[in-house]
Amino acid sequence: MSVVGYLGPEGSFTHQAAAAWSADHDHRGGPGALSARTTVADVFAGVAAGELARGVVAIENTVEGYVVPSLDAIVGSATVVAVDEVVLDISFDAFVRPDHGALTEVTAHPHGLAQCQEFVRRTGLAPLAASSNAAACRDAGPHQVALGPTICGALYGLETFERAVEDFAGARTRFLVLAPRAEAAAALEAARARGDGPWRTMLAVTPVVTGPGVLARITRSFGERGVNLSSLITRPLKAVAGTYVFVLTVDGAPWDAPVRAVLDDLVRAGDSLKTLGVVPARGELDESVHADVDVAHVPVGSVDSSADPAALAAGLLW
Repeated sequence: MSVVGYLGPEGSFTHQAAAAWSADHDHRGGPGALSARTTVADVFAGVAAGELARGVVAIENTVEGYVVPSLDAIVGSATVVAVDEVVLDISFDAFVRPDHGALTEVTAHPHGLAQCQEFVRRTGLAPLAASSNAAACRDAGPHQVALGPTICGALYGLETFERAVEDFAGARTRFLVLAPRAEAAAALEAARARGDGPWRTMLAVTPVVTGPGVLARITRSFGERGVNLSSLITRPLKAVAGTYVFVLTVDGAPWDAPVRAVLDDLVRAGDSLKTLGVVPARGELDESVHADVDVAHVPVGSVDSSADPAALAAGLLW
């Protein structure tokens, strides 16, 4: 039986994502056994070494954005690529030990703490980062409140202090399913045969020559070819100070003619390209990319064409 690795310990959101993916997919003879790993880097290393048939890592949350350790790991990996994804609804319960004393700290993964800031503020507890939300629950001390999935209460013998303490209801997290790059073509061919799709592609674009207009040149190709660019994030190249790689997410697959044309444009321009993942685009997380944004939800202090000249000047600092 193949092994699917995830950021542990048992009970983490990533564990739930790995279990859901494994139950829905046959790979090398059947659903994979699940194996908890200590860090995101350990998951990538296990897939790269062939110890894991697949790995599952969180990549993006609708409230807190990209998960930087996962993003940097996939950019930096020569032999691991994403071939599928899982999207989970995210809600946090607050737990305490049955023998707890005076409560002084609240602990969770940094993304968990960031999604429950109002609870932290309201309780006045000191925030303490943990390696994962499940680890926070497993290792909770008598002076701590731990934030994590509902399943962690029964799993680690904890009492529920408060339910659904997240700041924003309806948060979702996207998890990438990782495979050895050498197996990616076969895995994607099988997915296409099943009728999976539509597709989303993650690309790393490293301009060889930088300067004014480089980002405009890169993005112009997508517009000219009619390819929707749904996300762009800049990450530093660790080995060379002051240099950056653009991580782009586009609607479409590399085998689609318009996307292929964009890739050809960038290669001819001298850019270095790397496909980080090709995954089926699923669920409301994808639909929201194309939805109109309610003006009530834009950042406070934003101005638009309806503002008078004085308000525009004040808002834009010109």
